Amino acid sequence: MKSMKEQQRMGQLFAQGWSISAIAKELQIDRKTVRQYVYQEDYSATLPSTPVRASNLDAFKPIIQQWLADDARVRRKQRHTADRIHKRLQETFPDTYHSSYSTVQRYLKAVRAVRPQPSTGTLELAWEPGVAQVDFGEADAYWESDAGTLITVKYLTVSFPFSNAAVFQYFPGETAECVVEGLVTIAQWLGGMPVRMVFDNATGIGRRMGDVIQYAELFERFQAHYRFEATFCNPASGHEKGNVEANVGYLRRHLMVPPPVLGDWSQANPAALAAARHLWSRPHYKKGLPIAELFESDREALAALPARPFRAVRFTRVHTDGYGKFCLDHVHWYSSAPDWAHRELVVEIGAFTVVPYTPAGLPITTHARQYGTTRTDTVDPRTTLRRLSQNPGAFRNSPVRGLLPEALVGQLDRFARADLGECLKALADLSERFGFDHAQRALVAAVHANQISRSDILVRGTRMAYWEPTTDSTIDLRQYDEALLGVPRA
Repeated sequence: MKSMKEQQRMGQLFAQGWSISAIAKELQIDRKTVRQYVYQEDYSATLPSTPVRASNLDAFKPIIQQWLADDARVRRKQRHTADRIHKRLQETFPDTYHSSYSTVQRYLKAVRAVRPQPSTGTLELAWEPGVAQVDFGEADAYWESDAGTLITVKYLTVSFPFSNAAVFQYFPGETAECVVEGLVTIAQWLGGMPVRMVFDNATGIGRRMGDVIQYAELFERFQAHYRFEATFCNPASGHEKGNVEANVGYLRRHLMVPPPVLGDWSQANPAALAAARHLWSRPHYKKGLPIAELFESDREALAALPARPFRAVRFTRVHTDGYGKFCLDHVHWYSSAPDWAHRELVVEIGAFTVVPYTPAGLPITTHARQYGTTRTDTVDPRTTLRRLSQNPGAFRNSPVRGLLPEALVGQLDRFARADLGECLKALADLSERFGFDHAQRALVAAVHANQISRSDILVRGTRMAYWEPTTDSTIDLRQYDEALLGVPRA
């Protein structure tokens, strides 16, 4: 299997019109291999199916990475070798470090194999159509559910220096998932992908180690999927992306004063695209023509989109605690389900969501992703329903209680333990089949009708899902009264 960098190179040459034979000759690769990668349509990450074996070197890998990062600032002959790393770890951690030299050697070889070489090119300041600059801005906003409290939001801005057109997307953070999600959405909306994008630094999509950029795997997959060129500004050279910086400020002044009121991200971001496009009616600050007219040259230069859009998610493995909860980013805790306590699970991480999967590959629940440095605990009480139905005595202290209507909770509190257990089992069954909202509506109707056996609630919930009684007042029921009750028709 070829490295992601080699796959990117093959894709870029093919997009430039090179034949498969020419690419194979240029890169000294078999033509079958070239054909395999240039016709690959989807580079999105897939759910891993094989477990990753833990290594007793894992706890020391961040330390090794820091030593390697420090090496970038010293002479090459003074940098760490595998032998020096091994001996330094023995000296620094004599009681806890027990790895062998060969383990360190293999790890260092793997790290160096994926580290890109520093670019030798220079940044062109004469901007051609189809080239974009990318940067984050920061602004205050009100969240619709709590309009009295200001929150800080990030907005990913993509500008085209040739036309000065700019678009943006709101995000809660600046992670690689946010960058890639925003770029995919913007490309789909524009109908094409910029042929080259210029970034300020490696924040979000990777990190800089001296003059070398260590890309995040998600960004590498994204770049291979769309086959564009990525360029980073030189250190302390913000003028190389002055167009996007100017547009970051312009968008803030014209679309975020006063602070906007944002609702769901899926509603706020389509509105952001439309609002930004409305600003294209102004003339270009130098060329005099409307930005919208100039952008048509940018649009024509965009690269065609592949058949399948890229999924801006990554997968990682986590270990759950005794409650079935797991931790991401060191401070953010999420629930899976009590059934998966003390287990290893695969978690899908996106810009807005976190989804834990069962070992069989089935999603357990979907959480809103949390950001920041303050500890958070995100729990989906619905994932505890099945365990709660087996222990109805815990209902009074369960998070599920807070999700149910107050009147229903009052009635459930008066039920005997056996009757409460029947209701909770039915609630769990219906939630798994039709969703929690429908299940609680069925339970409310069943309790109101005093039909609280599990089977009665399940029948009622199923009937409510597939059949709704008619409200047509034009139906004449008197003929049924006459036939069944002997009541003469008036």
